[in-house]
Amino acid sequence: MSTTNLIDGPLPKAIPAALLPPSGNGVVHSHFSVKGDAGQSFRNWQERMGPVYDVQPPSARAMDTFHASVTRHSIEQLSLLEIHTGANLAVRSLARVSTESIDDISFSLFLEGRPAQYLGGRSGKASAPPDAAPAVLALDMAQACTIHSFDSRMLLLFAPRKSVEKFIPDASSLHGRWLRAEQPLLRLLCDHLLAVRRDISVLSAKKMQADLDTALQILVTAYGRQAGLDGNGQAAVRAAVYAQVRRHVQSRLHDPMLSPESVLESLHLSRASVYRIFQEDGGIAAYIRNQRLRAAARQLMVNPRIDILPLAFNLGFNDASTFSRAFRMAFDITPRDLRKTALEQPFNLYGKSRFSTHDEINMLAT
Repeated sequence: MSTTNLIDGPLPKAIPAALLPPSGNGVVHSHFSVKGDAGQSFRNWQERMGPVYDVQPPSARAMDTFHASVTRHSIEQLSLLEIHTGANLAVRSLARVSTESIDDISFSLFLEGRPAQYLGGRSGKASAPPDAAPAVLALDMAQACTIHSFDSRMLLLFAPRKSVEKFIPDASSLHGRWLRAEQPLLRLLCDHLLAVRRDISVLSAKKMQADLDTALQILVTAYGRQAGLDGNGQAAVRAAVYAQVRRHVQSRLHDPMLSPESVLESLHLSRASVYRIFQEDGGIAAYIRNQRLRAAARQLMVNPRIDILPLAFNLGFNDASTFSRAFRMAFDITPRDLRKTALEQPFNLYGKSRFSTHDEINMLAT
C-alpha cells in the first residue's frame, strides 16, 4: 500500500515560500515523503519533483518499490534539502531550460549509497562518477542534464548564480563537475553540513544563513582550486581575465569575425594564458561554440518560427549541416526537432511560460 506524508499542504498545491509557515527560528521548513508499491509512490514523487525535473523510472521494478523523501530548509536565497531517494532518472531537457528562468547552481553532496551518474544533456553519454560517497556534483540549473540516481541519501544546496560568481567567474563552467572523496576540503564540507542539518531546528535564522554561506564558500573554494582559481593575486588575475573574455564573447556572439584569434587580439592576451584559463571548458574555441549553440537554443524556443539557416549564419556557422551536427552533438536533439517541440508546447507543463528559481524549489517539498 502506498502512503504519502505531506506536512505543508495537499499534494497538488504549490505554496510560495512567503506563505509557508516558518519554523520557530524563522527558517522556512517543509517535508514530503512517499513509500509504497504499485507505482503510486513513484507517480506522487514525479508530481512533486515536476516543477524542477521530469522524473522517469529506470525500470518497472524500481517504480513498483519506490520510496523517497525530501526535507527543505530555506533562508533568503539559499535552500538546503535533504533527500533520500530510490533509483530514478531526473531530466531537465533543452526545451525546458530554454523556457524557464531557473538559473541557480545546485551542489549535491552524496552521503550514503552510490553517487548519481551525470549523463550531461544527452541520455547516452556518461561522465565517470566517483566510486563511492562522499562526493559532490555541481549542476547549472540553466543547462540541460540527465541524472541517473540510485538508492542514496544526499544534501542538496541551491545557491544563486550571483553568489557563486563572486568566486567562480563563470558558474556555468561548474556544470557536471565532481568533487571526490580524496579532495581535502570535501571532508570539511561533510562535517560542516552534517552539523548544520543536525542542529538546524535550534539554529537562529542569522546563524543558519551564516552556516550556509560558509558551506557555499567551502564549495566554491574547492571548485576554484580544481580550476586553478584559488590562492593568491595570480588567481585573481586569472578570474578577471576569464570574466573579461566571457563579457567579450557574450557581446559578440552574432559577430562573424568572433574567433579565438579575434579575442586574443582585441584583449591583448597571450594564447597560452587564455588556453590555461579556459582549459576546463575545452579551450576558448569550444567555449565560443558552446555559447553560440546555447544562444541558438534559446532563440529557437523563444521564436520557433525562425529559419534555421539564417540563425546558423548569424551565429557564425558556415552552413546548416555543420550547425545541425554541432547542435545535436551538444544537446542530443536537432535544431528542427527542438523547433518542433517549441511549436507544439509553447508553454511548459505547468501552465506558465517562465518560472523563477525559488518558485520551483519551493514546490519540491511544499
